[in-house]
Amino acid sequence: MSIATIPAAPIKFEKFQATDDADCQRRIIAAKEKLGKRLVILGHHYQHESVYRHADYTGDSLKLSRYTENLDAEYIVFLGVHFMAEVADILSRPEQIAILPDLAAGCSMADMANLAKVERSYRELNKVLNFDEQITPITYINSAADLKAFCGEHGGIVCTSTNAPKILEWGFAQREKVLFFPDQNLGRWSGYKMGIPLEQMPVWDPDQPLGGLTVEQIKNAKILLWKGHCAVHQMFRLQNIEKFRAEHPDGFVISHPEAPFEVCQHSDYVGSTEYILKTISDAPANTKWLVGTELNLVNRLAEQMKAEGKLVQFMSHVVCECSTMARIDPQHLAWVLENLVEGKVVNQIKVPAHEAKLAKLTLDRMLAAS
Repeated sequence: MSIATIPAAPIKFEKFQATDDADCQRRIIAAKEKLGKRLVILGHHYQHESVYRHADYTGDSLKLSRYTENLDAEYIVFLGVHFMAEVADILSRPEQIAILPDLAAGCSMADMANLAKVERSYRELNKVLNFDEQITPITYINSAADLKAFCGEHGGIVCTSTNAPKILEWGFAQREKVLFFPDQNLGRWSGYKMGIPLEQMPVWDPDQPLGGLTVEQIKNAKILLWKGHCAVHQMFRLQNIEKFRAEHPDGFVISHPEAPFEVCQHSDYVGSTEYILKTISDAPANTKWLVGTELNLVNRLAEQMKAEGKLVQFMSHVVCECSTMARIDPQHLAWVLENLVEGKVVNQIKVPAHEAKLAKLTLDRMLAAS
């Protein structure tokens, strides 16, 4: 009689907690070499350099989404936050495995819109309008998979900071209005650039009856902006720009569209992280830049631009690091990779099939419209 063998348990993370960064760096490199082409590591620009250096592909959300579609690797390890790993799982093939080194790496903005609130908003809006005939739901990619699935079910789409204006045009081609969630700043700036008056972009508060709006406001709205924001980009202030311009009258200000409206209004350039990187990289030598986006990206860019005599300065006087992104550290990455070397998968991100199917519909629409 044969005796069934019990599979060995995964290596516990506790063994890595006290491991110093230098040792982790060596172990990450060794594990990557052993895994070879079975592994690909995707890294978002906001990641800390200690893990970002190990990424095989880097980019913003749209760029990394496009990479995911064409990967052959068995394992896709995402240096980012939860919704990004969900997108990797949705866009990859069924046999591929998406992994997030620390499951606590979430997104405070994404948490400001959940399915219960969105479905309640759907019911509230149906008291005034026919949602499915008059409103296109658009969710920023910084949202949970079930919200992408909601948009798939109701004729909607996903956008990124790169393609938001183009996706809004797509939305208006379907229906007369848009419900844009969860980031009001990106929606407002994108609508403003399209020529939509601010009064036709009221803020929808999901915790209030009728979103805190009157029936007339809802009927007159072109874009209903969800009451949500990025905790990092919300920290930037007009006074930061005024101080920089006083010190460097010949300098330039560039901001991410998740920043507050008045910051974008007083910036010379506004765009996604990829746009910010390209604009400053392509700028003439010795130019001066104030940058309104996440700290790790700005610090990395500042170091890279020193050789060309470019000054790259962080916009805020306080530290604006994405604290949840920062959870992906060398210890977690080493732990995940050494488990893979042993044939153990930890922290797999798996979107339920019914959600994934609808969410993929919205992502495919976005990629086609981009």
